[in-house]
Amino acid sequence: MSTPTIPAAGPREKKEAPQPRKTTAGTGPSNRLRAWVTRAPLLPALVFMIVVTQLPFVATLVISLFDWNALYPQARAFSGFENYAEVLSDSELRDSVLTTAVLTAVVVLASLVFGLLLALLLDRGFRGRGLVRTLLIAPFLLVPVAAALLWKHVLYNPEYGLLNGMLTWLFGEKAPQPDWVAEMPLGAVEVALIWQWTPFMMLILLAGLQSRSTDALEAARIDGASAWQIFRYLTLPHLRRYLELGTLLGSIYIVQNFDAVFTITSGGLGTANLPYTIYQTFYQGHEYGLASAAGVLVVLGSLVIATLALRVVSSLFREEARA
Repeated sequence: MSTPTIPAAGPREKKEAPQPRKTTAGTGPSNRLRAWVTRAPLLPALVFMIVVTQLPFVATLVISLFDWNALYPQARAFSGFENYAEVLSDSELRDSVLTTAVLTAVVVLASLVFGLLLALLLDRGFRGRGLVRTLLIAPFLLVPVAAALLWKHVLYNPEYGLLNGMLTWLFGEKAPQPDWVAEMPLGAVEVALIWQWTPFMMLILLAGLQSRSTDALEAARIDGASAWQIFRYLTLPHLRRYLELGTLLGSIYIVQNFDAVFTITSGGLGTANLPYTIYQTFYQGHEYGLASAAGVLVVLGSLVIATLALRVVSSLFREEARA
């Protein structure tokens, strides 16, 4: 009998890996048309934003490069960056920058402190908390000019103001009757702005307080931690991002504040901040190019602060998403 021959084992045939299918999603005309259709409702808002915000800024940027006085329109000439150099070297503008920095720092820090105290109060449960919260928010809802007029005439007036009336009620007819705006002009503006912006800080910090982990607070109380220790080691570190956010947002708005300075002191007695100085340069001095250069610098400074604020907000959202 013949034995069958076994064929020699050859190399195994390699199976070709399946090639991924090429998709044409997003490349066909139908997909591009669908994308444009979904974005079409946003186009009017985009065009409106460009017309209202970007085109005026571009016009301001162009005007800032000209030596342009409205009283002498025929003498208008291109000056390059001379207006910016004059803005940075003008002593009055430098003083207004310093006033703006002092005003912003005092108002933001004081508003944060008072806002934190009020937020800690409203974080507790008590009868009538909703009414108290509504009353505390009310100053922030007032029109800025109306709030400034309220402080100037109802509170600061030396003849019939409530502040001098309280002094008379407490100390009698011999009580001092100071002229608050004349004797402490910058302080008068600062107090009015602190009163108006404290509710804004309170809302931000109250949101931070209500996002704390209740388990960590209960564990700290069980371990015997005092209220001060809980605030110092748990609450304050948790509120760090919210404090940064309130500082940045408050700085953006206070730097651009015009209403309180214009209404209470009319920029006199050393209270002229940068927006009021720009107003004077533009409307009273008729120096369009110089005022535009100062405005561009204010916008650039505000953009820097706004960028920092957006980073803080995005980091808050990331932390909340990880929690």
